[in-house]
Order: sequence, then C-alpha cells, then structure tokens
Amino acid sequence: MEFLTNVIIAIFTAYLSFTNFLAGEIIEFLEPVDDTATIIETSTSSNEEIKIPSLPTDFPYQNIIPNILINNPEYQKASLLDSTEIINATTNDPLVAIVNIYCTYTTSTFLRTTTGTGFFVSPGGVILTNAHVAQFFLLENTDALGNTECIIRSGSPATPKYTAELLYISPAWVQEHAKLINEPSPSGTGERDYALLYVNNTIDGSPLPATFPALKTNTDLLPRSITGTTVTASGYPAESLLTSGFDTDLLPREATSTITELYTFGSNYADIFSITGSKIGEHGSSGGPIVTDYGSVIGMITTKGDDVKDGTGSLRAITLSHINRTITEETGFSFARNVSGNLPYRARIFTETMAPFLRNILEDASKTEL
Repeated sequence: MEFLTNVIIAIFTAYLSFTNFLAGEIIEFLEPVDDTATIIETSTSSNEEIKIPSLPTDFPYQNIIPNILINNPEYQKASLLDSTEIINATTNDPLVAIVNIYCTYTTSTFLRTTTGTGFFVSPGGVILTNAHVAQFFLLENTDALGNTECIIRSGSPATPKYTAELLYISPAWVQEHAKLINEPSPSGTGERDYALLYVNNTIDGSPLPATFPALKTNTDLLPRSITGTTVTASGYPAESLLTSGFDTDLLPREATSTITELYTFGSNYADIFSITGSKIGEHGSSGGPIVTDYGSVIGMITTKGDDVKDGTGSLRAITLSHINRTITEETGFSFARNVSGNLPYRARIFTETMAPFLRNILEDASKTEL
C-alpha cells in the first residue's frame, strides 16, 4: 500500500503541475505580485555568523507535498479572497483564548481518547494547534478505520462548546508521521507540527459569537538575545485525566517560565525554543501559546523538554516565525493570510481537495501497522 500511495502522490503532483500556469494567472489577476512581501531572513552583519543548536530534520517528501496547494488554482483563489496581512487581536488574556480539543478514536481493537490545547488566532474563529492533535479531524468523515469524533471545549472547567473543521494541516507533517496515528504516545521534534481549525458550529445549536477571543501573534524572527526572557505558558494540562479518569474536571492553567535555548531545524533560524519547567508541562498542554510580557504569542507548545537541564515540566515550543515561514512554503501565503479572508470557503476547498488525499495517507499507514 505504501508503494501505491507513492504512485498516487506522483500522479497527483504531475496533474497539479499541469495546472500551475493557470494558478499563476489567477493569482496575478487577483493580486499583483508584491516583491516586498517575500520573507527575507538574514543576520544583522555579513561578517557575523550566528550559530543556533540544531535538531534533527527529516522531511523527505517536502519537495512533493508542499507544492500541491501552491499548484491548486481553487485553493489559491480561496486564500486570496478578502485575506489580509493584519490580524486584529480581541483579547490579551491567554486563559480566555485557549481551548481544549477533545477527540475519541474508536477502532475494532481499542478506544483512544486524545486531549490537547489550542488557541484562537483570529476573531473569525480560527484556532492554532498541533498537527498531532488536529490529525484526527481528518478521520471524522470516514469509518474506514473506526469512528472518530472531535469537539472544542472551553471554560473552567472545560465544557463542550463548538464543532470545528480543518482549515489547514501541514501535508508534509502528515506524510512523515502517518505511521504514528495509532501510537498512544507519539514522538517528534515539533517541526511543521501545526494545524488550523475553523469553528463552524456550536454544540447546543446557539448562534456562534460575532467575534472570538483571539490573541496577538508575532511572526518575527526571534533574536538570540531572547534567551533568559520571562514568558507565560498556558494550556489544559491533563495529567489528572490519566490518574482520575476522563470525567475529571479539566482546568485551564498558566505559569511563568523562562526561555533557556533556541534551536533550529537546519535553517539557522530560531525554529523552536525550550522553556523552564512549570505546572503546564504535562500531557494535554500541546498546542498552548507562549506569550511575552508584551502580550504577543511567539511560540506554541509542541513537545516535552529536557527535565534534567530545565527542570520538571520543561517544554519546547515551535516559533510563530517557523510556522509563518513553512506555511508560506506550503501554501504560497503567509500565516496572517491563512487565518483571514473567506474562511468558510477556504475550509470547504481544503476539505474537498486536500483532506481526502491526506486521509488516504493516514488510512494506508494505519492498515500497514495493524
């Protein structure tokens, strides 16, 4: 099946390459190319070489998968409609902006419950979270492997509030980590481990809010001097669910922490950073925001840290600049444009074009592992 998947990828990519010219014409017609919008990241001095500790990077499919959306005319058109480079924040309180993402994944052999954190990054109802949390949304519309249901909870304690659909998930991440879908404690470096969810309905059928509590995001490169800076980490740590059962109240928490080190995935840019241990450093906090004293989100919790070096409950968070740079590589548009514009239309296009392809990858990988 893995061979068949690779053949499908090659055929699908060849077809989309054929439509590349049409996509370019549409983009040029709708929005002239602005060379000043290109992301250029250089050091402050031509004679100064800044070395950041490197973590492993392994994306053998990155030259195939990311180009799919760039070459898709419908996705490009959807991304351009009414999108903007400016996102208006509607709250500076992380505890108001964070949500708990709760999924149940039932197969013929096991029941798996996953819980993670996300936070609103757009007043239009867009949630940023980890790909390893959001991947289960790909399985909601199929019963090929079992039954999957995901809900968005919020408040203290967390209660069911919304349903959501995928607005975006990194195709490169799905391709690389598909075989881990059935792992109870999957591991990874955090590279490209992000996804966007779009809230589409309420659980109780009441009208959706006119605006959602979105935090301010900062996608600028992080300087080396940021190490030692105090930050606030927030999330829905869920260790209590593992010890006391899944009916236990889940409470949002925040804690003060300190950035201890920056790391790169071979780009020599700050792609991920480590923070000192705190009460947030538990299962379930993945996808939570890291906020500076100035009120801007600069990172998202992704993996556990080094408790020996940084204390119990240490964490690592991918930077918003890493998300901005890689989502631009994969879609042709910045993070800001990906969370704005005609969101229902963009979510529908992603569901119709990319989601079935990614779902097949997960299904094939899961069947191979069973």
